[in-house]
Amino acid sequence: MTHSTVSLYPLLEQALLCRHVEEKLLLAERLFQDWRAGSLARLAADPPYALPEAGRPERPELVHPAKVPRRGLSTRQGHGALLHAIAHIEFNAVNLALDAAWRFRDMPDGFVDDWLRVAAEEAGHFRLLQGRLRELGFAYGDFPAHDGLWTMTRKTDHDAMIRMALVPRVLEARGLDVTPGIQRRLAAIGDAASVAVLDIILRDEIGHVQIGNRWFCELCRQRGLEPQAAFRRLLDEYAMQLHPGDYNLPAREAAGFFADELAALARLGEQPADA
Repeated sequence: MTHSTVSLYPLLEQALLCRHVEEKLLLAERLFQDWRAGSLARLAADPPYALPEAGRPERPELVHPAKVPRRGLSTRQGHGALLHAIAHIEFNAVNLALDAAWRFRDMPDGFVDDWLRVAAEEAGHFRLLQGRLRELGFAYGDFPAHDGLWTMTRKTDHDAMIRMALVPRVLEARGLDVTPGIQRRLAAIGDAASVAVLDIILRDEIGHVQIGNRWFCELCRQRGLEPQAAFRRLLDEYAMQLHPGDYNLPAREAAGFFADELAALARLGEQPADA
């Protein structure tokens, strides 16, 4: 990084708290460009604080996950609702990545670089899905959504290792698992354009989960912890369970999961869903 007088952290905070969708996307993308150009420095700043809510627009209405309507793809509404749900995840992911770069200030420059890149890529994902929604006659905010991802961000805001374990390694990795099934459903109704968008997102998300895996393992190494044992302990501590179902084992392997974990997930995937 060059000797710059422009501080990264106020700009990160501005992007994180921004409530306007298009402005937030532009700020996230510009932050990564300016960081890579060497025009931002990690100057001393006020310490990060607990953030009950990141900046988001008034809509979509946030409801309990169980109250998000599930519609089949046989109608335009159902088609739009599915793409909207994925777009909402990507919008949240912009905030999650910005928060990681803003919050964990004892981490090295490589950590900041990784999460600024993730934020910019997630902004790109949101734009792609926003375009598909528009083509169906919808906009972001037209359907209710839930706040599960940001809830986990609040629960892990005190420790980078726990954040890396429970957000990339659990919540975002689950996205790797479910995407192929969503693509098959979209292909069945002839939506090749959305399938292609999800190809791009899946490729990038493997990289994002791999970043989380790498930093989790590095933080475990620094603390003298065995990563797989530490991960199992955190799952128990935060009452998060891995359930029977389809696991995208090739994607998880590419994202850096251990062979022992992949074997355990393969066994879990063979169990009936109600086991």
